[in-house]
Amino acid sequence: MVKKNEIVDISFEFALKIIQYAELLEENRKYVIARQLLKSGTSIGANIRESQSAESKADFIHKLKIAHKEAEETEYWILLCEKAENYPTPSTEIKTQLLSIQKLLTKIISTSKKN
Repeated sequence: MVKKNEIVDISFEFALKIIQYAELLEENRKYVIARQLLKSGTSIGANIRESQSAESKADFIHKLKIAHKEAEETEYWILLCEKAENYPTPSTEIKTQLLSIQKLLTKIISTSKKN
């Protein structure tokens, strides 16, 4: 039986949503932001996934910190899209999922440092 891992699952689902939103941005000829958002938004899950086979606790924390930085960058691009004129508005679901990921990463990193 495969063990469920909430942060891995949520970040994967988030990446799928980011892909869809980036495609919508491209349809609206917002290529530069679409590419930036696609890179940072999918990198979150990739780094979280990579952390699952970390070589040490320090390596695990480091990879999660990278994921957290990518989440911060993703939040920036989403905020730009939200505030810029003539940009499709990001869904509430994307913003909610990102906030959940950020909170979980903060908690996991903090807990891992203590143990």
